[in-house]
Amino acid sequence: MNYGEIKKNDIADGPGVRVSLFVSGCTHHCKGCFNAMTWDFNYGSPYTKETEDEIMEALKPSYIKGLTLLGGEPFETDNQWEVVRLLRRLREEMPEKDVWCYSGYVFEELTGESRARCEVTDEMLSLIDILVDGEFVEEKRNLMLKFRGSENQRILDLKESLKQGKPVLSTEFVDRKL
Repeated sequence: MNYGEIKKNDIADGPGVRVSLFVSGCTHHCKGCFNAMTWDFNYGSPYTKETEDEIMEALKPSYIKGLTLLGGEPFETDNQWEVVRLLRRLREEMPEKDVWCYSGYVFEELTGESRARCEVTDEMLSLIDILVDGEFVEEKRNLMLKFRGSENQRILDLKESLKQGKPVLSTEFVDRKL
């Protein structure tokens, strides 16, 4: 797996101050994507043990709320193996940190039959707290939305969604009228 960037003090991709990993590789190719360079699986730098150590070190300060995974596409099958290793380690060493993941795949694709499924998909889902799902749709772009780019995208409480077997919107991050 390659990655495009690690942001160590990100405040745009989830609540609080976060560490964000932008993985490389995405087959969605959403029109108007803000990060189209990461569609290429070879973009950026190779993800190594040193990269993982750097991420874990960046997560240590108490003011860091958690980790955000985005890209590219974290749920591309080529990316899931490394992402799961990172999430296992995070859950073991810092279980108090939360995990957000942005995916062009919707919950139903990730839990049902789809090209996003592989041997570690269910484990990866179980290690994530919040899933922002759905492709970015330029025609539904809305700058007033919190933590998402287009109106079709959902902010899901992934633990509750998996428990109920259906998408459950996060009540904490419901968009409020200004």
